[in-house]
Amino acid sequence: MLIRIDPRASEPIYVQIERELRRAITAGEVVVGERLPAARDLAKSLDVNMHTVLRAYTELRDAGVIDVRRGRGAVVLPQPAVAPEVDEAVEQLLEMARKHSIPLSQLHQALDDQALDDQALDDQALDEGAHR
Repeated sequence: MLIRIDPRASEPIYVQIERELRRAITAGEVVVGERLPAARDLAKSLDVNMHTVLRAYTELRDAGVIDVRRGRGAVVLPQPAVAPEVDEAVEQLLEMARKHSIPLSQLHQALDDQALDDQALDDQALDEGAHR
């Protein structure tokens, strides 16, 4: 598994590591049940602080991508299948972003912002329903 990071990029290094690990898992370079490198070893190979790698592992754990256990390390978990319609919508979104020269980081931000807005509306609806 090859992980590339750019220390000069504006994106935090832990995010770059997380993204690269997701890519490796999606590409089948790392399979379900396989252990990821120890945080200390990966940090050394990337010449970054071990806590940076641990932060990436924590983000992946919180997203349900890996399981982290003391003595066992970080292990890739099975992921639910993505509906074909979602894959198609993602392809169309990426194509549209390329067409309009929208950088991936900006696309990520737009998705995150929309998801937060949707969650806020859901929370508001729940609150209003509870007060009736």
